[in-house]
Amino acid sequence: MQAPPQTPEAATWRDDLRLGFAPMDATHEEFLALVDALLAAPDAAVAEALAAVHAHTREHFAAEERWMDETGFPAAGCHRDEHAAVLASMDGVGRKVAAGEVEAARRLARALTEWFPGHADYLDSALAHWMCKKTLGGKPVVLRRRKVESPAAAAA
Repeated sequence: MQAPPQTPEAATWRDDLRLGFAPMDATHEEFLALVDALLAAPDAAVAEALAAVHAHTREHFAAEERWMDETGFPAAGCHRDEHAAVLASMDGVGRKVAAGEVEAARRLARALTEWFPGHADYLDSALAHWMCKKTLGGKPVVLRRRKVESPAAAAA
């Protein structure tokens, strides 16, 4: 059994990805954990890890689309289109993995790691703001930890 290649970036949840709508943030954190598990999966476990990412992503996107429908989110069209494109890619990769091309799943996982922060920052943040406004009456409050440098590092 071949070990997966090392990836320079893990799909790790970070404070700067927090959008302030708790249900969405929890879903996003779970999504990244599953993508990270796919990145780390040995060849024999890739199909199962991809299936977990795919199932989660379908549910994740369905929840966001339900929120858009229930609240009349104005930018729903382009958001749905991006979801459909990602799911279509996952469908195609699933067929490749079923044919024995496990590296296709790792390429997808790396692509998702690169894609997700922009999607979250642009499309999901607008939806998070919209959901907070509709459900709570205002914009989300997002508390993030700030890494404080040591005085020596700051002076350098």
